[in-house]
Amino acid sequence: MNPSTLIIGLMSGTSLDGVDAALVDFSAASHSHPHILATAYRPYPMRLRDELLALHQPGHDELHRAAMLSQELAHHYAESVSALLAQANISAQQVRAIGCHGQTVRHVPQQGYTLQLNQPALLAELSGIDVIDDFRSRDIAAGGQGAPLVPAFHADFFDSSHSHRIILNIGGIANLTHLQPGTPVSGFDCGPGNMLLDAWIQQHQQQAYDKEGAWGGSGTRLPDLLDRLLAHPYFVVPAPKSCGREQFNLSWLKSLLRGTEAPVDVQATLVALTVRSITDAIQREYGVPDELYVCGGGAHNKSLMARLADELPDTRVATTDTLGLPADWVEAVAFAWLAWQLLQGKPGNLPEVTGARGTRLLGAIHPV
Repeated sequence: MNPSTLIIGLMSGTSLDGVDAALVDFSAASHSHPHILATAYRPYPMRLRDELLALHQPGHDELHRAAMLSQELAHHYAESVSALLAQANISAQQVRAIGCHGQTVRHVPQQGYTLQLNQPALLAELSGIDVIDDFRSRDIAAGGQGAPLVPAFHADFFDSSHSHRIILNIGGIANLTHLQPGTPVSGFDCGPGNMLLDAWIQQHQQQAYDKEGAWGGSGTRLPDLLDRLLAHPYFVVPAPKSCGREQFNLSWLKSLLRGTEAPVDVQATLVALTVRSITDAIQREYGVPDELYVCGGGAHNKSLMARLADELPDTRVATTDTLGLPADWVEAVAFAWLAWQLLQGKPGNLPEVTGARGTRLLGAIHPV
């Protein structure tokens, strides 16, 4: 194991649940693919989650609140790094860099910006490791969406010479990567993944998420509500495209309710929304794939996974565990990979996915 090939990836996504951390070895001599040495998950305290969620909307003293939360996040990230190093029995001096996505609070590429909270200089100071962050802004500067960025990693890790594959990440937002032999890699954000499901169950059941999709699976889908949800204009916007809480949030959902719906039936309908927005996008853009591999928190939602299989009866539906990378850690490994790409002087974006004018080196380095 060559210490200079060790990278830590930190991912905190739109679900606002916490930080996924992975220590990854990129030594080509010992592995044909990046090799995970250790993983750690550090949940956000509810107070931190609520304060981050509040920043998605204009409010009082936003600049100060964002600056203080950025510092708090840096400490949260540093604690995740410490847990990884202890688990792997590796010192900070043996790690080349940390690739840290930061916490998205605004994503408005059509107006030329995206905002991920982080304090990379403080994280470098706390961890004693170089930090690479700000992966999205270079792509946006080149006319791209700045998202999704993981398809470049999906293509590197999951590509097949013989199968027509879709890699589907279901986090807060659902995004897909299209992998077909002889065809350029493409992908885009489909729409809401777990984001509305988590928000709705938190409001009505005081739970952070619907464990295994049990609550949603016990409800009845409401066809009229589903039609109203699917009428959102985002779903018919052509790719490249990306989305977030700006488009899909509780206020939008509540504006479409009649007020007589049982909460459990709304949850079941939100499962159907996630599934239909995904499968409609796949079939419209790519036809029927041979295989669909799911990663992200949605891979644990049994109701959602079953509905995906029902909607795509001629497609093998499984998780990325089948391909050698556990579904929970794909995105953390992806941001370690993006950091590694920058250190190797290689681009991290795919213009076919983001719409940028060309490939670009992504990220900014904050040395110790």
